[in-house]
Parts: sequence; C-alpha cells; structure tokens
Amino acid sequence: MSMDSDTSSQGGDHRSFRQITRDRLLFEMLRSTRKHSKSTWKVLIMDKLTVKIISCSCKMADITEEGVSLVEDLYKRRQPLPSLDAIYFIQPTKENIGMFLNDMSGRNPLYKKAYVFFSSPIQKELVTQIKKDSSVLPRIGALSEMNLEYFAIDSQGFTTDHERALEELFSENALDSHKYNACLNTMATRISTVFASMREFPRVHYRVAKTIDASVTTTLRDLVPTKLAAAVWNCLSKLKTSIPDYPQTETCELLIVDRSVDQIAPIIHEWTYDAMCHDLLCMDGNKYVHEVPSKNGSSTEKKDVLLEDHDPIWVELRHAHIADASERLHDKMSNFVSKNKAAQLQQARTGGEISNRDLQKMVQALPQYSDQIEKLSLHVEIAGKLNSIIREQGLRDVGQLEQDLVFGDAGTKELINFLRTQLGVSRENKLRLLMIYAAINPEKFESDKGEKLMQLAGLSTDDMIAVSNMRCLCGPDTKKSSGGGFTLKFDVHKKKHGLRKERTGEESTWALSRFYPVLEDLIEKLSKGELPKDEYYCMNDPSPSFHGLPMSSSVRTSPAHQPAHSMRSRRTGGTWARPRGSDDGYSSDSVLKHSSSDFKKLGQRIFVFVIGGATRSELRAVHKLTSKLKREVILGSSSLDDPPQFITKLKMMSVDELTLDDLQI
Repeated sequence: MSMDSDTSSQGGDHRSFRQITRDRLLFEMLRSTRKHSKSTWKVLIMDKLTVKIISCSCKMADITEEGVSLVEDLYKRRQPLPSLDAIYFIQPTKENIGMFLNDMSGRNPLYKKAYVFFSSPIQKELVTQIKKDSSVLPRIGALSEMNLEYFAIDSQGFTTDHERALEELFSENALDSHKYNACLNTMATRISTVFASMREFPRVHYRVAKTIDASVTTTLRDLVPTKLAAAVWNCLSKLKTSIPDYPQTETCELLIVDRSVDQIAPIIHEWTYDAMCHDLLCMDGNKYVHEVPSKNGSSTEKKDVLLEDHDPIWVELRHAHIADASERLHDKMSNFVSKNKAAQLQQARTGGEISNRDLQKMVQALPQYSDQIEKLSLHVEIAGKLNSIIREQGLRDVGQLEQDLVFGDAGTKELINFLRTQLGVSRENKLRLLMIYAAINPEKFESDKGEKLMQLAGLSTDDMIAVSNMRCLCGPDTKKSSGGGFTLKFDVHKKKHGLRKERTGEESTWALSRFYPVLEDLIEKLSKGELPKDEYYCMNDPSPSFHGLPMSSSVRTSPAHQPAHSMRSRRTGGTWARPRGSDDGYSSDSVLKHSSSDFKKLGQRIFVFVIGGATRSELRAVHKLTSKLKREVILGSSSLDDPPQFITKLKMMSVDELTLDDLQI
C-alpha cells in the first residue's frame, strides 16, 4: 500500500523528532481528510495502542483544531453518527479490521464515510477482506499506511511499548519461540516506522553475539541484538520499495544494543532533577500530585500536574544536577521577590524566607502572575521533597559508595563495612548496592560469598532473585574476558575491579556526578567510526555479517589500540559545590543553549535502540551529545525504566503469569 505524504522529512527536513511525529499525525493524517470530506467535524476512532501513540505527541486542543469533535475507543459501544465522517487510526490486526467492517457494513453504518489509517503495514489478505465487502468499499474515503507505531516520549526519545521485553527475550524461560519471535518482530516493525516517519534509511550497526565461534553454544538471549537487526533490516528493505521518495542510500546511523552493555545504569542513583523525581517520588508516569490551597484558602486540595515540555521550568531543570536545580530555583525565587512589591511585603511579614505555602497564597493575591508563581511553587515543592528524601535516606553516602564501586575506588571490604555500619539504609538501597556489586563482580555470586553478602544486607527472597537474574543479562562465559561477562572491555588493569574509567576532559563539577552510561561512550565511538569491529557489525556491509568483521564503507575503522588514559580517580568532595559558569552537561541549558533547536546546522542523525529498557541517564546523554557532536541523537527502547520498575522486571523474569503490580520493591 502506498503512504500519503503531504509532508516529507527526507533530505532537507530539519524539524525535531517529536515535531515530525506530531506533524504527521495532525497534518498528514487528520488534515488530509479535509480535501475529500464534506463533513466539517469528524469522529476519531482508535485502539488502545494508537490512542497512546497520539497522546504522546498531540494535545486534545491540537486534535480539535483539525476538525475532530469526538474521540472514541474502537472496542467500546458507540452511538451511531450517520451524518459525520470518521477517521480510523488503528493497528492492522484481524480483530481491528473486523470491528471496522462491523461499523461500516450493511444498511445502517455508524458513520457516513471512513478514512482509515493503519499504524504499520497491513497484510494483503486483510486488504482483500476489506475489498470483499461491497457495502463498505464506497464508504471508504482513504485507506492508507501511516507507518507510525511508536511512542514519542521525549523530543529525542521513543519506546516501542514492550514492557515485558526482559522477561520474553532474556529470561531462562525465553525458549518459548512464539513469544520470543513475536516480541522481536513487533519491535522491529515499530522501529522501522520511526525511519518511515523520519524519511531516513540507516546504516544498521548491532552488538554481535559474544560467542560467535562454533566451540561455544550461543544462547537465544545472546542473539537478541543480531536477530532484531536482521528483522529491522527486513522491514527497511520493504519500506524502500513501498514508500514514495524513500531514500535508497544511507542517510543516518542506527545502533542496536541490549541491556547487557550496561547493567549499572538502570540501578544506580542518577542525580539529575528528572531522574530523582521519577526514582524517589511516587509518580504515575510524568504525573505528579501537587498540593495547592483550596479556593476558600482554609485547606489544601490535590492537583495533578504533568512534568513535560510545556512547562518551561521543567525543560530548563530536568537534566540539571539536583543541587544545581535547587540553587536555580532559589535564584528564581529571589529574583521574583526583588521585582515584586507584594512579594516583598509578604517576605517582610514572615521575617525572611518565603515558604512554599506563602508562595501558593500569592497565586490568589497576584492573579496576573498566577501561572508563573504556580510553576515556581510546584518546583520549589518538588525540590524540597527530593532534598528531604536524600537527607532522610542517607542517599549521599549510598551514592558515594555506588560510584566508588563503579570506578574501582571501593571493593568488597568497603561494601561489607558499609552494610555493617549503615543500619539506617533502606533494604531497597542495599539491594541496589549489591546489584551494582554483582554486575562488577559476577564471579563472587557463583560461590557462597554472594549469598553471605545478601544475608548481611537482610535481603528478602524476592531481592535475591533480582540479583541472581542479572546473570541473564550477561553473555555466556567464554573464558576470554578478564572483566567477566557483565562488562565491555574498557580496561582490565584497574587497582580494583571497576566497570568505568574516568572521562578525560570532563570535570565533575558537582559531587556524585562522575557516573555516565556506557551508551554515551558508544554513541561517541559510533560518531567517530570507532566502534570495536569485533563487537559491533553493520548489516549494510555487502560481506556476510555472520562470518566476517564488516563495517560500513563510509565509517572509519577503529585503531588497534586506543591511547592509554590515566586511571587516577577524581574523588569528589563532600559538598555540592561547583565553579560558577561551569558547563558539565548536567544542565538543560548546557545542552540547549548551543543548538537552540537549530537543526539546520546539525549533521546526520544517530539513532540508538536499547533492548530491555532505557534509563533517564541515557536520555540525558543523547540531549548532551546532540550539542557536543552537532548531530541529533535519538534514543529508542522497548521501554523507559526507572530503578524500581527495572528491579521489579528482573524479579518477574523468574515468575510466570504475573503482572508488574503483583511484585513490590
């Protein structure tokens, strides 16, 4: 089937990823129906998946502006509206086609005319089924493949909605070929629709199986990136022949990896404002419950707020270190007070600092500033809560040990001492410490040492399962890697067994900001054409990927030996302090001020897909690298996981027929 293309993003299109997604939904889909429809207002009908797709990119006001007066669920009983036309945005499944035909067939169809848009390619037999119904055919105004089946969760990020990918692809029970293959094939289809939307044709790089010689059995989970790369390549090959004006030569890079490249990132405490909010506060997605004064002022009421791109303070602070965010909020408050007489009077009345409660009362007293004060009040409250939790849970000590373990500045002795002396640390934080230790020292958990450590930490049976299941994320032991199966071969000559080396040229300006995700290193190597040839292959190379060591001809090969870097650690001090005016990539400003959304000056895009769940540190890294590399970097994943979610998913890998709600951290 052909795809209507009023807006093409090929070549000279320099809109951001989410903007292109939004424009396609609003203009290419909704607005395109105006040409042939006599109905001013229309009904938009979606299934459970497509309603999520559109809600990630568009607001209800956007949809209404395009002539939609009513949004309906395909599977709910609907009132007949025979005078209105309907727009169907649905997955091309047998069940959905059946529901559509029921709506539009016979003497009394629900709607006057139907404009049907499929989120991904439709099978020929389903098209034949539609054409067979002679009563439906004259009522179809459009039948088109939108090829848009992903969730744009960020201006530079998307997910394929595979929340159970870890369980279905990496668990010991992942031998169920139906679930395994179905998950990979759907994931590949959805990834390919990203490139259909962006009008990009990528060079497909992927992490090769760690056991490629015949003497070692290659497990299904070790082949996941290879199989997904092949499935994506197959989908892209079809796009080249089915979409008008689709690029026939490579226009960008795609790197496919799985969670085994970095088991630390989903578990370690990330100290940015965004990550802390989702890790420490009981948020439902991006929804935060904010307490505000009631209209009569005598009590408080709860109000749901979304921490998203429409909030300028959130956009400014989300990638900032929590200490930096708190400092900036204090500066904003001081600046507001200095310029507002009513605020100064309130300050004089209270005899000093204006509390969050006072700030909320100002919203009622100063209606002209209500939006500005409300947002400021919201973030002052959130930052205050986060800092309280950090103090109460002793997270700075936990965070220091986490990073010392990762960088090789601490080992078994320091961990045991911490578990024995820090009795106030929560079980969850002890679990996270042990999971980091297990990722760095997997061999310790093959003996009774690991069990003794878990007993010392007072872990539950469920917790021990989570630690044990981390082994499913590492490749089989080929006895070739001195760093253990959990680690990429960065450096094996550390004084202690650490997984990271210090990044040269990037001073840690805030305490506990040393940590960086492995993905950041991989993206930079990909950009320079320096991915290790024995660990990453490229599907586009004409030579057989499974036997040679191919790289795209347009990508430089890596040198045999990287220059040695100093392994001396920069121990951060006990204060949050940083030099004024420094730029460490922890501030949203540092990412955005250089590019200023000016995508015209950026080079070819880089896409990275993480199978098994991406992290907020990785999402922050792609924003940072867009500025640094002058290339828009887009992060995709099966899901976006915060540490509590990721740990729950690890536990589920050993449990059959459970939902995410059945297990608690």
